[in-house]
Amino acid sequence: MSVAGGPGGWVAIVGAGPGDPELITRRGWRLLRHADLVLVDHLVSPAVLAELPPGVEVVDVGKRPHTRSVAQEVINERMVASAAAGRRVVRLKGGDPFVFGRGGEEAAACAAAGVDWEVVPGVSSAVAVPAAAGIPVTHRGVSQQFTVVSGHVAPGDPASTVDWAGLARGGGTIVVLMGVTHLHLIAAELVRAGRPPTTPVGVIMSGTTPDETVLTSTLAAVGADAAAGDVRPPAVVVVGEVVRLRDALYAAQAATRHAALPV
Repeated sequence: MSVAGGPGGWVAIVGAGPGDPELITRRGWRLLRHADLVLVDHLVSPAVLAELPPGVEVVDVGKRPHTRSVAQEVINERMVASAAAGRRVVRLKGGDPFVFGRGGEEAAACAAAGVDWEVVPGVSSAVAVPAAAGIPVTHRGVSQQFTVVSGHVAPGDPASTVDWAGLARGGGTIVVLMGVTHLHLIAAELVRAGRPPTTPVGVIMSGTTPDETVLTSTLAAVGADAAAGDVRPPAVVVVGEVVRLRDALYAAQAATRHAALPV
């Protein structure tokens, strides 16, 4: 549904991408320039907000681990009520709104209230962060599949719906979002279910930003290595043989004296 320039209020649920402000879509930027109110997640780069037109109201509604957060119901109510009052609302979310972003719930709230709404896809950190760090989630002859899962609930917890045993047997690349807290338990569960303990693991912190840090380890050692390296969210975890390609790609880059592009 197209909303920019239409009469009355509307809601645009916009994916801001994985961190680098240049990775938001052109559609996302255009809607931000038309916004009266931006409800923003805490992982969105401040550089995106710095380019908003004067007078735009910005409200931080981001959810943070282990801290008091704005309830999803409150976010939905403010978003819908503001649009119903004639305001142009951008709900700005990290990554892609429909990849562990609760964007579907927000779209459903808009649809139920009868306000005009649109979802603008974003570049998901699940693939963009590994790619920017030199880890392709698929690679010919190495992995023909990848699975993206949430790690915010520990394996074995009754609330977990992730089939960790099935993932261990599957053999493809596993990408874990929101998995830092339970990384040691996730690694142990994958080994218990059959993945070799020597399976490479990459942990990319603050991916696509100037603060990006990459830890490479194995399933057997990543829990201890992450603790020693003070790994903290936001981080994307990649499990699989594709992690080895990072060193090969950067070695080839160094051999050809290739540096970052100048633009």
